[in-house]
Amino acid sequence: MQGQARLAAGRTDTGATPFGRSHSLDFLRGLAIIGVMAIHVSQSFPSNIAAVDYAFLWGWAGVNVFYFVSAMTMCLMWTQRSEAKPTRKFYIRRFLRIAPLFWLAIPLYLVVNGTGPSTNAPDGIGPHQVILTATFLHGFWPDSINSVVPGDWSIAAEMMFYLVFPLVITAFGSRRLRDLALAIVLHLANVCLFKPWAFALFSAYYGPGHEAFVWNALHLSFLNQLPVFLVGCALFFALRDGLAKLDAAILACFFALSFVANRATGSHEFNYLVINLVLGAFVFWCIRLALRLQPIEALGRNSYSMYLSHFAVIYGLRHVWPFADGLASLLLAYVVTAALSYLVARATWHLVERHAQDLAHRLTSSGSVRPTVQPTVAATATGLR
Repeated sequence: MQGQARLAAGRTDTGATPFGRSHSLDFLRGLAIIGVMAIHVSQSFPSNIAAVDYAFLWGWAGVNVFYFVSAMTMCLMWTQRSEAKPTRKFYIRRFLRIAPLFWLAIPLYLVVNGTGPSTNAPDGIGPHQVILTATFLHGFWPDSINSVVPGDWSIAAEMMFYLVFPLVITAFGSRRLRDLALAIVLHLANVCLFKPWAFALFSAYYGPGHEAFVWNALHLSFLNQLPVFLVGCALFFALRDGLAKLDAAILACFFALSFVANRATGSHEFNYLVINLVLGAFVFWCIRLALRLQPIEALGRNSYSMYLSHFAVIYGLRHVWPFADGLASLLLAYVVTAALSYLVARATWHLVERHAQDLAHRLTSSGSVRPTVQPTVAATATGLR
């Protein structure tokens, strides 16, 4: 509660906050899921036109937009609420937001994809991959990442961020320069120390020929993604309180140190950092300009379920698709995937998510002082949704 008091005291103009409504956040979530679906649809239904397939490939950046929006949303929710035992209630809300649907996805994809050897699980899927995935620890072991549930690496990163977020927000409050400083330290520790050590360890464990698999898993690891979330937290407070020259100076320092570390270690994470900083600026200005478009916002409000389900939709379409690969096939497959994934999301909202959120509300409403925010913000402020 002291951390919340410091946050409230540090506000400059809560009435003027750009987060007074959730339209821009939903818009960004919608853009993110549009991108994520684009890369996966193009992998199964290629246009065979290099420029088009390359453009669709960049849909991977949608996950990183989710990260920025998630961090901002968590900051928004934390600063707008005043309640007893905020950390415990935060964990309950986040767990019930993510876990029920994700747990349903585990048996679904075990049936769809089987348990045999694959790119993400060279020795096949066994009990330890399933257990790690069900407990959201799969991001820490290479052959558990994306092996049970496609795309589950981002869910692992989200849940680990939720775990550490109350610690960060309570310790730092609205002091965004500390968020940026921690992001720099963690990035350098990852590329200079952890990644080289972990690469040697896991390469020896899996044996020759699996180096690319290990390298990719370490790229997707939580430690490599955490700086993105921390920059997102800093962006939230920059939007709320205004930018300063020191923000730009620290980001420039981040850029320079990452470049030096990349050249010294060959970690190949510098380009990833640059792309994320560009995406962060994009997210910042989308919110600053209050961009919105209702159809995209509708996708954003259902993006978590769409994220989990679109892999299964693509799998089903691939087995019944009557058209040869080409541009028309790609575009049509994309539209059909988006439409079916949205319908699945609406169904899972009524069958699963609504009940989980009702339970979360009942478990956390006692002793709460409800925030004075517009209902749409409280209802839709979720990380991947």
